Amino acid sequence: MTNQSVTISIDDISFQLKEPHPFEWLRDLGQVFCVFDQQDSGNLSFGIERQGCKKFVKYAGAPTVAYTGTPQEAITRLKQALPLFEALNHPHLITLDEHFEVQNGYAAVFDWFNGECLHSHWSFPPPQKYTHPDSPFFRFRQLPVEERLRSLDCIFLFHVHVEASGYVAVDFYDGSILYDFKNNVTKICDIDLYQKKPFINTMGRLWGSSRFMSPEEFELGANIDARTNVFNMGAIAFGLLGGERDRSYSKWEAGEKLYETALRAVRPERNERYASVAEFYAAWNAARV
Repeated sequence: MTNQSVTISIDDISFQLKEPHPFEWLRDLGQVFCVFDQQDSGNLSFGIERQGCKKFVKYAGAPTVAYTGTPQEAITRLKQALPLFEALNHPHLITLDEHFEVQNGYAAVFDWFNGECLHSHWSFPPPQKYTHPDSPFFRFRQLPVEERLRSLDCIFLFHVHVEASGYVAVDFYDGSILYDFKNNVTKICDIDLYQKKPFINTMGRLWGSSRFMSPEEFELGANIDARTNVFNMGAIAFGLLGGERDRSYSKWEAGEKLYETALRAVRPERNERYASVAEFYAAWNAARV
């Protein structure tokens, strides 16, 4: 991260960039009421309101402080991601309204969802994420187990849909999950790196949080497929119901049958896992009865 930054102010909202950047185009969309400037993706995001209607605007092209790539790389990645929101459109995914070129970058406009990110590292860096009473993750973990199971239903159902649509999830982690505490609604917000099947790991360590990644996501030349996503779903279950990386039964809150189901999903040996997210979810539901 650079030590040098400039402060930009729009509609009484201030944020940091590495250097000045034009934002006149935002005025046509409405009034900015919040900004998210700490992502390491190269995107800058805004909450915008016009005539009582709120939107979430994701923008690539500005030199954000936490991003190590070039603005052009961020623009390319955002453009590549947007067809995914159209192809994988689903009730549990945030809704893309429109996207367009602007003077120095590219913007995507989504329906506003009043949820909080479960990995809000900019406000509650670990260990505060796990301990601070205002942390969204901490508050989520205080919810009744049944409510968290409903949240996982949304996550699993969406990924059954991803699988059926011919894609694999890449870089899905708790930072991809938004939770509306007032209405108890869960949505997925970040699918930018999901890939069309078949997908081969050409990087070695793929994008993602190692807390939720399977062994093959660290292995050059490995197939990234349905069994990879099964691992990912099992790891998310341990994140929301158990001890995250500590997968011991003593940390698990949702009973022995679901524990055994989640544990099979995260087996290091691919062929010992469920063959698909749909198969995993069927076993999960059977274990809930």
